[in-house]
Amino acid sequence: MWKAIASPPGADGWAQRVCLACAETMGRVDAAILSLRAGPRSEQVLGASDPWAARLAELEYTAGEGPGTEAFETGSAVLVPDLTIGQVRWPGFAQTALATGLGAAFAFPLRFGDVRLGTLELVRHRPGELAAAETRDAALAADLTTAALLRQSREAERAGREFAPSTAVSYQDVHIATGMLAARLRISLDDAFARLRAHAYSSNRPLLDVAKDVLERRTTLEEPSE
Repeated sequence: MWKAIASPPGADGWAQRVCLACAETMGRVDAAILSLRAGPRSEQVLGASDPWAARLAELEYTAGEGPGTEAFETGSAVLVPDLTIGQVRWPGFAQTALATGLGAAFAFPLRFGDVRLGTLELVRHRPGELAAAETRDAALAADLTTAALLRQSREAERAGREFAPSTAVSYQDVHIATGMLAARLRISLDDAFARLRAHAYSSNRPLLDVAKDVLERRTTLEEPSE
């Protein structure tokens, strides 16, 4: 796991290798997700260890709540050994995540001081705690991942280029669709994004698919319930 994190973040597949290493190294972890975040509307999934993990990241982004979202917002680790408890905490996310087979989730912020970059999430099919050593290793993995990303960002800045790590899932279409809706309906970006998210959740569709419908003018979302 440490070798994967220490490799250059700019290399293709770096984030997925980190996620795979976390899932393979920690015996009580089934999958891992590494995300960059900058707020409720801005997120990029850098890597996921398998399609199930990628689906969970998508569900959390669509719901706008969940362990990763909370870990990023608070800057503290969020440890949920039994997701049925999360039905009170995150009703929208927990309902759909439980249906996909999520039993437990453990989210660690990527942070350096007051700077927050994203999250490392470890997930399990069955409820259960992480071992104490695994929790320590996960927190250290998050810290080392943060350091690697910041180092790569500084190197890119010195070279006069933009730091743009490769992503497994980009929500660029969501950002564009949000702007289109805001301009068309004369509402704020936050309201436009909330309308996209509400439609995706109520129709049980990925937010990216709804955004593409807006971009290709297959739907207008002029009414909040549309």
